[in-house]
Amino acid sequence: MDLSNPTVVWFTIGVLLMLSEIILPGGIVILLGAACVIVAAALGLGIVEGLAQSMTLWFIVSIVLLLSFRHVTQRLIGGDSHVDNTDEELDLYNQVAIVKDQIGPGNKTGRISCLGSDWVALGDGSVIDKGIQVRIICRDNIGFVVEPVTPKQD
Repeated sequence: MDLSNPTVVWFTIGVLLMLSEIILPGGIVILLGAACVIVAAALGLGIVEGLAQSMTLWFIVSIVLLLSFRHVTQRLIGGDSHVDNTDEELDLYNQVAIVKDQIGPGNKTGRISCLGSDWVALGDGSVIDKGIQVRIICRDNIGFVVEPVTPKQD
């Protein structure tokens, strides 16, 4: 194998890139490798000459292949497509928490334990004693507004 021949170099790089798709799946590297093989063919046929023309052709062919066939390779190869909830507050609504420090009366804040952390909490104005289970209604700045899960018994 003659590495001084640019056609062989471009073809070898193209084949290596296409084979590396096995390790780096996603459908991009195989298209970049295919662009290298096309440049090798253009060099072999005498359509382009020199490094500047080869790199320009590779860049143009890579962009065309990526824009044209990316959706095809994604469908064939697959990939990780997982859509998750991005609104963290939706996960918190209706969560049950335990009161750590008394909440109320009035606008006096207390503390609750929820999801492995302690949080500032505000009630409905009544006193919610320590140890009572509460439900998270909404978020208020960096704390939560809560209500007792079961009615208080005096």
